[in-house]
Amino acid sequence: MTDDGREPDDLIRAAGALVWRGSPDAPEVALVHRPAYDDWSFPKGKLKRGEHAVAGALREVAEETGLTVELGRSLPPTRYIHRGRPKRVEHWVARMVAEGPFTPGDEVDEVAWLPVREAGRRLSYEADVVLLRAFGEVSPATTPLVLVRHALAGSRKEWKGDDDERPLDKNGRRQAETLAGLLGAFGPAELVSSPSERCVRTLQPYAERSGLPVRLEPALSESRYDPDACLRLVTEALASDRSVALCSHGKVLPELISGIDGLAGGGTGDRPGRLGDGKLRKGAFMVLHHTGGVVVAADDYPV
Repeated sequence: MTDDGREPDDLIRAAGALVWRGSPDAPEVALVHRPAYDDWSFPKGKLKRGEHAVAGALREVAEETGLTVELGRSLPPTRYIHRGRPKRVEHWVARMVAEGPFTPGDEVDEVAWLPVREAGRRLSYEADVVLLRAFGEVSPATTPLVLVRHALAGSRKEWKGDDDERPLDKNGRRQAETLAGLLGAFGPAELVSSPSERCVRTLQPYAERSGLPVRLEPALSESRYDPDACLRLVTEALASDRSVALCSHGKVLPELISGIDGLAGGGTGDRPGRLGDGKLRKGAFMVLHHTGGVVVAADDYPV
């Protein structure tokens, strides 16, 4: 990063995943061999122009291994200099959900599934060994709870009708389409939304792709917000092994996230805890990764 915290203009952005299969207690992880470098690493690659890192990670894993995966918690990004330019690689824990055909090529000519300890010995770079250690800190078998803030919906002041009927604008509709692809990375099996038009339409593209209904919950709306009912929704989701996506408003989500923090003794209503202040930009989402009813990691994603 530059001194003011910004990424350098010549940054190379890449993404990949530490893919696992089998038992969470004794998983195997996927390593790829690159003949050009004669090395072993995790599948990853350079992002295309304008590509979201989540989408890039899925694409690179599929291209290099033939695997279809669902993403779990993020792992620490790797930074290094590549041919004189700074490079940042974002990684996720990813569970294999389908194994397609693998065709050896010039970039990757072999995929090996190895137990964690053997993988650590096979890896060519210390940075990947560090990722493997981070992978082992928490069970890989987490379930995501996705909290979505509705996409852009124009100006509240300029809208003359019932605010619950305010629609997405052009940019918001584009955000919703992008979001549909990103949500698929976490495989929500249930969609819950504030009845407000802008929230429902934010989830609609993913609902159409997945064939899932959008369940309306008035407690998630601004006009009928019920903090106790919302927290019950979240508690039920955390107790389930089904991935759930909830869409609500910028005025609701910070209090809801603070309540989730409070379940584990984190933040309070006036003091952010380990999940932060809960303030998401319009169209952005947070993924809470939980296991056994306990949130073990949280990741924020812009759209």
